[in-house]
Parts: sequence; C-alpha cells; structure tokens
Amino acid sequence: MSIIICAVLAMMMNSSSIQALVIAIPSMQQELNINSASLQWLVTAYALTSGCFLLLFGRLADIFGRKLVFLLGTVWWVAFTLGCGFAKTGIGIIMLRALSGMGGAAVVPSAVGILAHTFPPSQARTVAFATFQAGAPTGGALGSIIGGLTTQYAPVGWRAIFFVSAGIGAVVFVLGLLVFPNHPGHYEDKRVDWLGAFCITASLIFLMFCLGQGEVAPQGWKTPYIIALLILSGVLFSTFIAWEHYVETRLTLPPLVRLNIFKRGNGKLAAILLVAFLIMGAFTSWQYWATLYYQDYKQFEPIETTVRFIPMQIVGISINVVFALIAAHVSGHLLIVLGCIGTAIACLLFAIIDTNAIYWAYGFPAAVLDVFGADTTMGGGALFVAKVALLEEQSLAGGVFNTIITLGTSFTTTVTTIVYDTSVRQQMSAQGLMLNAEGSNVPLDVQLYGYRRAQWACFGFAAGG
Repeated sequence: MSIIICAVLAMMMNSSSIQALVIAIPSMQQELNINSASLQWLVTAYALTSGCFLLLFGRLADIFGRKLVFLLGTVWWVAFTLGCGFAKTGIGIIMLRALSGMGGAAVVPSAVGILAHTFPPSQARTVAFATFQAGAPTGGALGSIIGGLTTQYAPVGWRAIFFVSAGIGAVVFVLGLLVFPNHPGHYEDKRVDWLGAFCITASLIFLMFCLGQGEVAPQGWKTPYIIALLILSGVLFSTFIAWEHYVETRLTLPPLVRLNIFKRGNGKLAAILLVAFLIMGAFTSWQYWATLYYQDYKQFEPIETTVRFIPMQIVGISINVVFALIAAHVSGHLLIVLGCIGTAIACLLFAIIDTNAIYWAYGFPAAVLDVFGADTTMGGGALFVAKVALLEEQSLAGGVFNTIITLGTSFTTTVTTIVYDTSVRQQMSAQGLMLNAEGSNVPLDVQLYGYRRAQWACFGFAAGG
C-alpha cells in the first residue's frame, strides 16, 4: 500500500504544479511583464518537455533501474522548481518550467514501472494503476488550492507556489527512497533508440512552438520560420514512424515505441489514447480559461478564485478513494463515456455562462463535472489499457498513456489560446481598436467573447472524446 501511496503522490506532485501555476498566471503576468500570447507557455512548456521525454526516460528506467531514475528525476524536478521561485523574467521562468518538466518525465514512467514490477497481473495491479492515473486530475485540483493560498497570502506571492511544490517534491523523494524496492535494471541489451527519441522530441517541440507563435509572429502564419518549422516537424514525425517500424522489423535495437501496441484490442487502445488526450487537455484548458475569467474579467482575488475551485478538490479526492474500491468491478468503457460527458458539459457551461448568474448556476456544476470527467476518464482509460495490453507491454502501455495525456495538456492549451487570440483580434478590429504589444488593452466585452470562444473549443475537444 505504501508503494501505491508514494506513486500516487508523485503523480499528484507532477500535475499539481501545473494547476497551482494557473491560479497565479494573472499575478505572474503583471510582475514579469509577460504578454498575453506568451502566457500559455507557462503551462505548456512544462507539459511539452514532460510529454516529449517521458518515453525516453521510461526506457532509461528499465535499463538502469526504476528507483534510481525516479529519485534522480525527483531531485532534478525539485531543483528547477525551486529555481522558478527566483525567476526575474518571463523567458527565464518559462525555460525553468521546461527544464523541470524533464524531471517529471523521469518520475512518472519510473513509478509506472515500479507498480508493474511490484504487482503481478491481478485485481491489485488493476487498482494500483487506476488509482495512480486518477492521481493526475486529483493533483491538478489540489494544485489550485496551493496556488490560491500562496499567491494571496504568502509574503513572496506567487513565488511561494514553487517553494511549496519543491517541498512536496522533497517529501516524495524521501518516501521513494524508503518504500520503493531496489530495481537494478533487467535488460541485458542496454542500447537506447536515440534517433527515435530525437525525431519525436524535436518534431513535437517544433509543432508546439509554431502553434504557440503562429498568431504573433511578424507575418503571422506566413512567417518563413513558422512555415519552415511546421514542414520540418512533419518530416521529423514521418521519419520517427518510419524509423520505429524499421527498427522493430529489421534491427535488433529495441525501438523507443513498438508501433504494434496501438493495434491492441483491434485498435481500441489507440482510440482510448486519443480520448485521454482530448479529455485531459479539455480538463486543464477549462481550468486555465476559468481562472482568467474569474481573475481578469470578474476581477476576483486569487483566493476568491480558489474558493470557487474547492468542489474540484472534494470531488477529485472522493472519486480517487471510491475508484480504488470499485476499480476491479466496473467497466472501463462506461467510466470513459461518463467522463467525456462530464468534462464536455463543464466546458459548455462556461461557453454560455451568464456573467450575472450566481456561482451555483454555472461555476459550481462546471467545477464538479470537470474533475469528475477527468478522473473517471483517466481511471477508466487505465483499466482499459491494462486489460488489452500484453503482459510484457504493461509498462510501455502505461508510459504511452501518460505521454499522450501530458501532450494533450500542452496541445489543447495552445490551440485554445490561438482561438482566444484570433477571436479578440477580430472583435477589436471590428470595433476599430488596435491590440497593443502586451495584449493588455482588451475591453471587457471582447475579453468575455474570447473566453467563451476558448471554452467552446474546450467543449469541442471534450465532445470529440
């Protein structure tokens, strides 16, 4: 049981740092003078590097020892998270967040591997994996409390988020050191598919950079370097697929990802991964835009915003506890369907929100349904993955699952930011207004229009799941 608790805390540590930051974004924007178009990088930089390096670190954990990689990843995460608290510029904190994401990429697959090694195929493994995955949205919900309390009351403001998060990371390190079993690595073939790792990582980084900067580049999407990087991203991704197929069928080198894993369950595994990508992304993006709505449009203080997210913590923790008890007795498919519906309704409520309505009419049900949807989808997805993946693929399948949901967070936040920026520019142009370089002169009615359009995009992602 102590191993499951430590693994879940590691997952919560990873996701809570993202959501805690979301609450503080308006304060960070003002202090560090970050323009509106670059705000999303505070969230996506971490998720991007975490998602891109997760499979590579999963392979390194299998080779050199899962406990060792877990502990080293935690130390790396704590160091760069602590550094974020001392950042003086927007670029500086974004870079530090990207570096700390690499620590998260080492921690999560190592924990997955430890759970798979500790629990043989059984109901206990099913419960362990489902509880572990449900820790992601639960940690995200708890992160909003950390963000609100520290930003509002700590003497150093939002910087305390990173000091508290680093402290949590230190606790996870000590627990991992004490309770995780030693694992010296069990692969005789210690070669690493470095080419595959480079291609997929570079491809995703270039893609996300272009999505994030395409609207604000000098010539927009027609800017030469945006076009060049988009083409290069596509070439690298195609190279990755071709190379992994070649490695798997022609060489003795272990591939970074065995492509045939996506065919498990007659292709249903690939479908579940897509659903998880969309729902976890919609969950994170909903909270991102809800936070900006509360603090920038409604002019609420961080703690007032946090209070409105408290139902997420209560529901998230409750679902995690209940899930551990019923995981072996429920249909993963049913949970996934319910999760998609829940998150979609949450996004829809904020897309049509009446700004004069009381909190209980829109804010409360949206907060409950958003985390309900994410928790049930992640837990149900983990159950399904464990069911259809082969025994020897359990760790790999878990790693791919976590890679997908992490990249979903980065991708949907970036895309919804594009929707918001485009909507705002169109509305201001229609009103004969010009957006300044910082994006700080947006009228409230235009701001609301942009937030609603962004939430419609979130609804589209969730409904697509």
